[in-house]
Amino acid sequence: MFRMLINGKLEAGSRTMEVIDPSTEEVFDTVPDATVQDVDMAVAAAATAYPGWRDRSVDDRASVLEAMADTLEANIDELADLLIAETGRPRDLAMFELAQLGAGYLRYYASLRLEPELLIDDETRKVELHRKPLGVVAAIVPWNAPVFIACNKIAPAMAAGNTVVVKTAPTTPLTTLRMGELFADIIPAGVLNILSGGNDAGSHLVQHQDVSKVTFTGSTQTGRKIMEACSATLKRVTLELGGNDAAIVLPDADVATIAPAIFGFSFFNSGQVCAVIKRLYVHDSLYDEMCDTLGAIAASCKVASGREADAQFGPIQNKAQYDKVCAYIEQAKRDGKVVVGGDIPDGAGYFVPLTVIRDVSEGHAIVDEEPFGPVLPVIRYSDVDDAVARANASPFALGGSVWGSDIEQASAVASRLESGSVWINQHCALDPSVPFPANKQSGFGVEGGVEGLYPYLALQMVNIAKPQPGSA
Repeated sequence: MFRMLINGKLEAGSRTMEVIDPSTEEVFDTVPDATVQDVDMAVAAAATAYPGWRDRSVDDRASVLEAMADTLEANIDELADLLIAETGRPRDLAMFELAQLGAGYLRYYASLRLEPELLIDDETRKVELHRKPLGVVAAIVPWNAPVFIACNKIAPAMAAGNTVVVKTAPTTPLTTLRMGELFADIIPAGVLNILSGGNDAGSHLVQHQDVSKVTFTGSTQTGRKIMEACSATLKRVTLELGGNDAAIVLPDADVATIAPAIFGFSFFNSGQVCAVIKRLYVHDSLYDEMCDTLGAIAASCKVASGREADAQFGPIQNKAQYDKVCAYIEQAKRDGKVVVGGDIPDGAGYFVPLTVIRDVSEGHAIVDEEPFGPVLPVIRYSDVDDAVARANASPFALGGSVWGSDIEQASAVASRLESGSVWINQHCALDPSVPFPANKQSGFGVEGGVEGLYPYLALQMVNIAKPQPGSA
């Protein structure tokens, strides 16, 4: 059984919880289920370690992040096996999350250097803007991309000089706990603490009086609760929440060229990503061709356990989400027409076929809500202005994209979308150096880029009066 990392030591805790393989629905491991006392220990360790970590040089802190990335890469095969076991995803996707995303974000934030900004320097005064770390950061990680999102929170927090307490998702704790074991001898005691546990641990961590900031990725519903819990102590909060990303295919688009990319950006990780395409608006003139092409691609793909070498898409990660996705598909079959998929297979595992639904529109749950699974509604439109208005009508505004042959025209349409990120002829193009903000009920704050470092820092103005001639 893997153990939690608390104050540089590996702790088994006083109680355990089971981990289920989504490909078999069988329990295959147990992990610690953090108690309130475990949370208190972790926060106390982080608070004690904070002054020393804060006062280390930026280069020293960066060297630790680099060592973490080196360790992750050196153990990537073992970590990939764990990630496949707890998520069911194919190996190439597991390797991508570990190397390009996990290690990539650690290295990016290790590379950043922020200098004080000189605002005024005249005869009477010198004014500088400094950015200072906050203290203890609580990082709440979801189940759909446990390594990437953990690293995307740990890296900027530690680079900024904060200490961190991570709480893993209950259904995907293994890979992150193992990383903690591997990091134990690399990171000074208390600087990074990793807990596995359920809602009790998460709730206590978020409300803890010694936590200065909470960064959370997950559902909008849970984000509201976290924001409310943080209000008592006015904690800083970054929330990256649900999305219902719209993609608009313009009349001049070439379906044969763009359909494979649209398919990939819709069904990536079996649709279990907040910022993949979840609503596809296609012009009348291209609608039938797009539906048929996407259906043909989906029909050619294999959905299976990630342990199978030829698996291209894995299962839904957990039973609760599986039930939700199945319900969305059953409702969509009544509301529209199935192009491909739609029939849930018998047998073990939370497997859902890649499903394309046509002839649906706003007012149907599959369009208005976020299934968070491998199902794509294709929506017909005839007027571009109408498509933009419909795309913007959602309460979610995480990402959006526009697809067309005329880049200038596509850019003009994209500029009218309200989402935090807008892509042209691509979607969900994640890069550690590029900010990823959220708008509307998809959250607030920003991750990625230099801008993603700022939420882990407090502003401090240093205002110096210069000696004046004749003054005493």
